[in-house]
Order: sequence, then C-alpha cells, then structure tokens
Amino acid sequence: MENITASEIAGLGVGTFLLCATIAAPKVDSFISSSQRSSLKMCNRCGDVKLIACKKCKGSGAVKPGGLFGLSNPMEDLFPGRFESNEGSISCVNCGAKGHFPCPQCYQSSSSSSEQ
Repeated sequence: MENITASEIAGLGVGTFLLCATIAAPKVDSFISSSQRSSLKMCNRCGDVKLIACKKCKGSGAVKPGGLFGLSNPMEDLFPGRFESNEGSISCVNCGAKGHFPCPQCYQSSSSSSEQ
C-alpha cells in the first residue's frame, strides 16, 4: 500500500462510513421511535398496539425450516412467493402460532390501574 492516492483514501473512508451507518440504522431508528412514543405518552415498547410480534417467526405464526445453519433462502426473503419451495412451514412453538404476545408494559400498567 505504498502508492495509494488521496481519492482511494477518500473512497475507503466513505465506504467505511456507509457500512457503519447501515449497521447502526436499526439502533438509531429504535431510539428515535422510542423518544417519539415517550413524547406522545404512548407505550415505549408497542406504541399502544398492546401486542409485540414474536421474534422467532417475525409475526407470521409459522417458521420456515432453515437451510444451512438455520438460514433461509435470501432471495425468498427479498421476493416472497417467487421462489416456491417444497418444504412446508412449521407452526411457531414460541408464540403458539399466534405471531404475537401481549405487551408486558401495557399489561402491567392496566393491571396496576385496575387494582387501585
């Protein structure tokens, strides 16, 4: 790396910045949505929907059997329905095939207010 130019260094810096921004985007989005919910006096966790999606089945109630290391076909994730597979879905045991759970924060606040 003795003959590296200034434009190559700038390109490497911009690429590194874009990679870091892509990795940090979900955390930044979560922080912004949480602060908006708290300023509107909504539940910070569910946004007054009273339900939280299951993380295992992502709210669908069914889990696709995974391939190598439990990973699914990435093309199927990008374009659902275009790449048909012969494998059926398995109902999620984590949420009981409902796809969601009741929000624990809303449940605690409603049970504590009903007791008073």
